[in-house]
Amino acid sequence: MSKSVPAGAAPAIYIEKVNGDLSLVGWEGTDLLIKGDQDEVHFEQTGERFNLSSDGDLALRVPRAASVFVQRIGGDAALRGVAGKIEIKAVGGDLSIREVDAVSIDSVGADFSLRGAKGDLSLKNVSSDASVRDVAGNVSIGSVGDDLVLRDARGSVTANAGDDVVLYLDLTAGNSYSITAGDDILLVLPEKLNATLNLHGDEIYVDLPGVKNEEDATERVITLGDGSASVTLNAGSDIRVTNRADAGESAEEFGNFAGINMDFSGLGDHISRRISERVERATQRAQRKIDEAARRMEHKARDSERHSRRFRGGIEIGRWSWDFAPKGASTSPNEPVSDEERMSILKMLQEKKITAEEAEKLLAALEGGS
Repeated sequence: MSKSVPAGAAPAIYIEKVNGDLSLVGWEGTDLLIKGDQDEVHFEQTGERFNLSSDGDLALRVPRAASVFVQRIGGDAALRGVAGKIEIKAVGGDLSIREVDAVSIDSVGADFSLRGAKGDLSLKNVSSDASVRDVAGNVSIGSVGDDLVLRDARGSVTANAGDDVVLYLDLTAGNSYSITAGDDILLVLPEKLNATLNLHGDEIYVDLPGVKNEEDATERVITLGDGSASVTLNAGSDIRVTNRADAGESAEEFGNFAGINMDFSGLGDHISRRISERVERATQRAQRKIDEAARRMEHKARDSERHSRRFRGGIEIGRWSWDFAPKGASTSPNEPVSDEERMSILKMLQEKKITAEEAEKLLAALEGGS
């Protein structure tokens, strides 16, 4: 199914559940475009509010200024290019977000990736890895089960991760940055900055101009410039602080951080292609069923021509009542079913006014069969 609905410039999109994958892309149009299996997608509209759900996969194109509210996604989800508010309760698989404004997320069952947010990011829980890049607002991350990569956050930051954390921060005066990791932390800073570093870990190594290392130190306070930005790092293992831009790739010197620079940039396109392929397969299956029903009906029609008994007039199947007898026409007990009548039945079947079984019963009644 592919459906286009006028939605206005800034509609509210409420997604109650998607049992499969979700792909949602903002675009410059004012229509809501819906793609999914016709038997699985459920849709309601009240003014500029749209309620959607799907028993399978769902792909949407929404006006760029739309606000999006998601209750539950069973599989993976990808959202891109939405300037309105985004609230997501739960995603069972991976979640990828690109080019948005403010984002609030409760739970991600696998990996999380965000790149390009003009507002704040609030993320309560990620079960696996998280990659966050280019956030203009504040970043609040309650819990990451495994590794966290955070780069280019221009607001204040609070984050907690179960394993390693890599931070590329261009610190801003007056902002605070508080990060806790179950294992190692690597902090990469620009060459010139003003910050106070409060460091707590099993081993602390600082590779900054003019700063000496203190052997066996597990706590350090370092003031850089006027110290106007506050940075607090708590690591279950080691802390590394450097101004080397390639430090995250230097696994032999700074721990095995190279493998956690996650990139999910292609996830949205992958989900969209996957949904399109599944919709195409579902359409092909539906067409095969229609063709098979048509063949059965043709076969039954040929058999029925051998019978002498014939019925004409009104026929009732389920809640439908049909009358195929031409007005003023006489009925002949031996007259075969016409091509026009067969086409009428096939058309009703294709329009889903009747089922294949009902179509067979209808033809059998017209032919006088049982």
